[in-house]
Amino acid sequence: MGLYIETRIRADLDELWARTQHPARHRRWDLRFTDIDYLPRTEGEPQRFRYVTRVLPFLTVSGTGVAAGEKERPDGTRTSALRFSSPHPLSLIAEGSGYWRYVPDAHGVRFLTGYDYRPRWGAFGSVVDRLVFRPLMGWATAWSFDRLRLWLERGITPERALANWLTELTVRALVLVVCCAGLGQETRLGYFGGFAATAAYLLPLLLLTAICAALLKAPLACTPAARRCLRAPVINGARAPRVLRTLEKRR
Repeated sequence: MGLYIETRIRADLDELWARTQHPARHRRWDLRFTDIDYLPRTEGEPQRFRYVTRVLPFLTVSGTGVAAGEKERPDGTRTSALRFSSPHPLSLIAEGSGYWRYVPDAHGVRFLTGYDYRPRWGAFGSVVDRLVFRPLMGWATAWSFDRLRLWLERGITPERALANWLTELTVRALVLVVCCAGLGQETRLGYFGGFAATAAYLLPLLLLTAICAALLKAPLACTPAARRCLRAPVINGARAPRVLRTLEKRR
């Protein structure tokens, strides 16, 4: 089952194209990649690229791919397609393909992607991919799309958006720790004196309310969130572009 992510960005189509097609800008907002670089090419050939992803502080995996785009289409949309592969034995992704589609409308640009890949490591890799890696890739793509949206719509740089996300995540975690530690502390209610009975009723209620808020409250407007993106197409324009078929498969 392939992955599909869609967001709507209130921004100029040319600026969105530039921040997604230029490697130096792309790697700033896309959580899936540590580095992306175009490789030399001759005129008339598809653009080849190399990508690097940091798995651990001391471990990176890399791969190569080929991409092609359609910047001018009769219907006003744009597309970009790619095929990619990684020979690295620790890369769960052996090879895959995908596309970006840019669909302008009255409210901005529908920016969407669809991609799929073949995992390695046999049956074990298929299980790990289905239960862990594929959901994680879907989340990372959606989170990155929302970070891109914040950059274009509100001028929040990808680096600032990441800091906002980490800060909010830390605050939520601290609230959970403090509230969970406060539950079951009935022996300390004596400090409330004559209000101990009232505190015994209200304090757990307040702590549970704070726990629910930390877990369920919508992220701040300045914080990227994967939940803001669609995970399935709801209107036309989500099929893979024809340009994807023109790219040779990577082996």
